[in-house]
Order: sequence, then structure tokens, then C-alpha cells
Amino acid sequence: MEVFTEYLARIDNPQHQAQVEEVLDWITKKFPKLVPKIAWNQPMFTDHETFIIGFSVSKQHMAVAPERVCINQFSDEIEQAGYDHTKELIRIRWDSPLILSLLEKIIEFNILNKAECSTFWRK
Repeated sequence: MEVFTEYLARIDNPQHQAQVEEVLDWITKKFPKLVPKIAWNQPMFTDHETFIIGFSVSKQHMAVAPERVCINQFSDEIEQAGYDHTKELIRIRWDSPLILSLLEKIIEFNILNKAECSTFWRK
């Protein structure tokens, strides 16, 4: 989690900071083989140097970026959770509950789906 210290310190709202920290810490513990890093000024996790999931924050939400294939795979579940999404990211409003079981499915899907991927992003 040390890699995320500076990023977290820049989040002005203490509640937002705590929520992002909770998610990043949960991923670190749940998926210890994933490598935490900051790239493009955003916290993300990689596996064998390929992107698995990334995060960013705005005033209204925390954005989760698992790549388009993953959004397509879980679109119905994302909407059932009450989250908004685009082709590339999921928006979790700050007042929405965190559904870690959905994040777990998304991360597990990306790990398995990209097991043979030799590039950072899917091609």
C-alpha cells in the first residue's frame, strides 16, 4: 500500500480518501500476487506486467477501469449494483455501497482472461 500513499494524500475529502484506501487495501490483501503501481497518475494493479484494474476519483464518484471486455462481460451486474458505466469505466458514486463481490469477479475475470496476454492492454 505504500506505493499509493502519495496518491491517497492528494484526495481532499477524507471520506473519499478512506473509501479509495479501503478498496486498494482490500485488493492488495485479496489478490496478493497483483502488483500495485501508479501509472498515468492513477492507482492500478497489474499481473505479469499486464493491466488488470485501475482507479481514479472525481468529486462525484470513484471510477473503476477494468477495460472494455470486462465492462461488456459484467454490464448487467454493474447496472444491478446501481453503478453507472461507460465503455471503459464504472462510476461508483461516493454515496453508493461498495460491492466488493462484484469487484472480485471483475478482477478474477481479468486475471484469467489475460493469463496469456503479453501486452499491457488487450489488443
